[in-house]
Amino acid sequence: MKEFLFLLLVMAEASFRSNSSRCEPGCDCRGDLRFTICSRALFTRLPARVPPTTELLDLSDNNISVIPERSFGKNRKLRVLLLQNNNISVVEDAGFSQLEFLQKLDLSWNRISTLTEGFSIGLASLRELKLSHNCLTTLDSRTFLHLDGLQRLNLTCNTIHAIQVRSFSSMSSLRQLHLEHNQLTSLKSGIFSMLRSLELLNLAGNQINETEVGVFKPLTSMTLLNLASNRLSTVHFQTFVSIHTYSTHILLEGNPWNCDCDLQRVFRKLRSIQRLFLDDYYNLTCKEPAVLEDYRLMDVDTELCLAETVTVLIITITVVITVLAAMLMGERKRKKKKQEKHWTQQGELSDESDY
Repeated sequence: MKEFLFLLLVMAEASFRSNSSRCEPGCDCRGDLRFTICSRALFTRLPARVPPTTELLDLSDNNISVIPERSFGKNRKLRVLLLQNNNISVVEDAGFSQLEFLQKLDLSWNRISTLTEGFSIGLASLRELKLSHNCLTTLDSRTFLHLDGLQRLNLTCNTIHAIQVRSFSSMSSLRQLHLEHNQLTSLKSGIFSMLRSLELLNLAGNQINETEVGVFKPLTSMTLLNLASNRLSTVHFQTFVSIHTYSTHILLEGNPWNCDCDLQRVFRKLRSIQRLFLDDYYNLTCKEPAVLEDYRLMDVDTELCLAETVTVLIITITVVITVLAAMLMGERKRKKKKQEKHWTQQGELSDESDY
């Protein structure tokens, strides 16, 4: 029995040495060389010796700054590539072009400020892309051009202030889009075109103060829309009514609402639509007018709007009465003139008969 255990130990040690010889110093190659873990290895560039059988490569928490062109030509079997917490500022064109089977790419917590058209070449099988906590400022129609199969895109905590029309047009399979904590100020119609499969759109923590009426219309599968903690003071009824999914939950807490009568009417109508759910309606607070600051929208005295309605009705009735009175007086004057004319004609006829 002891001899058998000794033999197993010898075989395990031989296997470990064999694997280590095929693995970059500082990396740990496991699972028949299918998992290569190089986290916290102080690398400043991509390792040269990564087993070609590797399916998961973890290069997180290093000091890598550049992804050169065709960097992973010897690792075509990669399915998961983790590059978070590095100093990557440059991804050269076709840097990932050899990774035809890659399904998850994590580039979060780096220094990437631009993505060229060549960034996404070869990533047609990618399902999840993490680019949170980078330095991206704008997105255009070339940024994600080749990501046809992408399902989850995380762009949280960049400095994105502009999204051009059709920036996500190639992503007909996208299901989750995270854009929270950026610097967006408005949402223009067309920026979410072609996202027919999108279920979750997170825009919380931006500076959005304006949304065009048709911006959410293409999102025919959306179940959660998060617009919390922006700068919305009012909304148009048609902006949300244009969402035609069976059930959509909307989050709006933390915006500086102007609680006038128009806003109350909009929310009253929105809450009556069965397919829309304003999940945090009871937490919405007023910023304006000043006398209502910090009041909950639901607690605002509806008598204010009632008084406004009564005032409008009184003005309307007054105008109508004035117009009717003017018409009546005009009609009386017309009849009086007609009658005077009639009597004048009668008098002339009487004079003629005397002769």
